[in-house]
Amino acid sequence: MGGVVEAIYIAPEGSAEMQPVEEVKAIEGCGLDGDRYCEGTGYWTPSGDVCEVTLISGEDLDYIQDELGLRVKSGEHRRNIVTRGIDHAQLVGKRFRIGEAVLEYDRPRPPCAHVQDLTEPGMTRALVGRGGHCARVVEGGRIRPGDEIVFLT
Repeated sequence: MGGVVEAIYIAPEGSAEMQPVEEVKAIEGCGLDGDRYCEGTGYWTPSGDVCEVTLISGEDLDYIQDELGLRVKSGEHRRNIVTRGIDHAQLVGKRFRIGEAVLEYDRPRPPCAHVQDLTEPGMTRALVGRGGHCARVVEGGRIRPGDEIVFLT
């Protein structure tokens, strides 16, 4: 086992507040149902710099909140899936199952100034090196908080 899903967030369009969900459907070649990037309404959609699904470490969010004093526990990080108990370096080059879905590592997701515009000063700097990763949906299916993250390759 590689860890678990701690929380899931989606936003219906770019700049919209991230909303926690108790279940989401991952759609192959698209992302998360109802999320801005799968819907084509994300901030970066016109530039083509789109991640189907973004993941971020809960341990990194703990550090940002506890050590730097920034609010990140309610989706201010702008990432879809918060993981717990997994070293994100292990994701590189891998396929992994989360719930019913199979995802594949795509690339790191560095923070952008837009994240800070939507949150508070210092957020972009806090997320440097802790911005999470992008993944592609290889096989669709339901994902829920508490689902295990299981490496396939």
